[in-house]
Amino acid sequence: MRSAPVTNSSGNPIPIRPVRLGECRAAVEQCADGSLRVSNLAPLGDYPVRITDRLEHWSRTAPDRVWLAARDALGGWRRLCYGEARDTVRRIAAALRARGLSAERPVVILSGNSIDHALLGTAALYSGIPYAPVSPAYSLVSADFGRLRHIFGLLDPGLVFVEDAGPFARAIAAALPGGVELVVSHNAPEGRPATPFTQLLGSEVGSEVDGAHARIGPETIAKFLFTSGSTGVPKAVINTQRMICSNVAMIGAHFAYLNDAPPVVLDWSPWNHTAGGNHNFNFVLHHGGTLYIDDGRPLPGAIEATVRNLREVSPTWYFNVPKGYAALLPYLHADPALARNFFRDLGLLWYAGAGMSPDTWDALDQIAYRTCGERVLVLSGLGSTETAPFAMAAGHTMVGAGNVGVPARGVEMKLVPFEDKWEARYRGPNITPGYWRDPELTARAFDEDGFYCIGDALRFADSKDVNRGLIFDGRIAEDFKLSTGTWVALGPLRSAALDHFAPLLHDVVIAGPGRDALAVLAFPDRGACRAFVGGEGIAQDDVIVHPALRAEFKRRLDDFAARATGSSNRVTRLLLLAEGPSIDHGEMTDKGSINQRAVLSNRAALVDAVYAGSAAGLIVAV
Repeated sequence: MRSAPVTNSSGNPIPIRPVRLGECRAAVEQCADGSLRVSNLAPLGDYPVRITDRLEHWSRTAPDRVWLAARDALGGWRRLCYGEARDTVRRIAAALRARGLSAERPVVILSGNSIDHALLGTAALYSGIPYAPVSPAYSLVSADFGRLRHIFGLLDPGLVFVEDAGPFARAIAAALPGGVELVVSHNAPEGRPATPFTQLLGSEVGSEVDGAHARIGPETIAKFLFTSGSTGVPKAVINTQRMICSNVAMIGAHFAYLNDAPPVVLDWSPWNHTAGGNHNFNFVLHHGGTLYIDDGRPLPGAIEATVRNLREVSPTWYFNVPKGYAALLPYLHADPALARNFFRDLGLLWYAGAGMSPDTWDALDQIAYRTCGERVLVLSGLGSTETAPFAMAAGHTMVGAGNVGVPARGVEMKLVPFEDKWEARYRGPNITPGYWRDPELTARAFDEDGFYCIGDALRFADSKDVNRGLIFDGRIAEDFKLSTGTWVALGPLRSAALDHFAPLLHDVVIAGPGRDALAVLAFPDRGACRAFVGGEGIAQDDVIVHPALRAEFKRRLDDFAARATGSSNRVTRLLLLAEGPSIDHGEMTDKGSINQRAVLSNRAALVDAVYAGSAAGLIVAV
């Protein structure tokens, strides 16, 4: 486990840029049943009844401040100010109310982040009508649209929006029921009636909109967010106004410097996920900041758009997944002007979704030091769609890979003993009341004391001091036993394997439940593998069986096995998979993360062949 470096190449301390964070101290109570209760000592302050109260506030106090900005068709920035946004939102809200929409007939948004998406979603919130932003992957990547059909069947939407209907035409034709109103901004599909988005903007605003807004309360459903979980079809997580409003208060209390000046944020994270759509979108609105919608992604061929945007936008708070930071590093290294603009106003770097590799963390520190003479704080936390998502966060004394801090203000955490670690459970105003139209699943999600069972494992960074933070230690449901009875902590092992084989692997699945040894089923990063063998002209299928690549994987596997401390982390076989993970078969979530169980189940015959030594493809063994 890596702790952030504190010295430069000369051995001198590297100062940390000062940033104002809220009080981050917790207390632990031992319970008679052996569990622990952990709570933040600072109370949670007041928070709005409706998240759109903040739109009203900023439209009065800062009507000309930019709220949202996105690239237009010509490559310039389309900017929307708070005053104009409030008026537009109210007109769209009137159109939604006139259609008789409700929780039983909500709004569904199929396309990705955009200003029109933001206006429609905020208008639904303003009018008290739930909306559901759905992963575009269910329309654009899926071959059978099964998950999209499931979502439409579960929600029974009254209105479905897509910005550009062209790429979504097949999904709309295959999955959207004929009687559902379709609203589009561009390229209405042939053969199906569609309402132009601009038509919603022409609605007259009457007293019904004000009355609907006033009737919204803490229990009002704000949105449905879908999460795939480890098995099964997407689940509709109910998000109430209390959840999202208490959550922005928790965020503001932790990142106290956000209260000193309106934040400036450049963000790509999808709004159909809780990190982008709740955490990032809502705290910008709450604090009257400016959100630049990043049209880039942390992927080859897409990261360049993010780099272009960072040359023009100096964020004060920045979020990315670890692979996103790694993708930025070559550009920050090569372009001092880009690095200066990136670090100029930055308060801190926030990451989530996976553990950050030591190499990435060290490089960020060194580039920041070279650029501005100090390093910028790198922190993380823990939460889920069901926690809105902010539930835990690290502070100044909790720096280090995997440290997710202590509970946020207002959140009570129960830690239940599980093997040599602790299972985390949460209770607080930010916790979902359950899953839409699924009472059985809802009941299973909570324990006898009303704590939500997130399924994450934690351990103390310092067993004597909770205020050194807690370390994420994998998922309880993913850990398994070898045939010898030895427990395997899957999360740390996956992270260690990805770090060790970087950048040659995109992701890995660990095989071994009920076996006497561990094996890795590996999804190669074909671009990195091709670069390694220096084969721009080599076919993709030929790259992964190249002798030089085979030798390199054998060398790294030998080294990885030699470093193992026992059978619980000693990998003896590795197989490169030629076929990538399937979203339709549940092997990959819409976030792009791997479903361990689904891969092992769908490819059980291949796993057997790996252990028998008869699998085709690139297999290396210790």
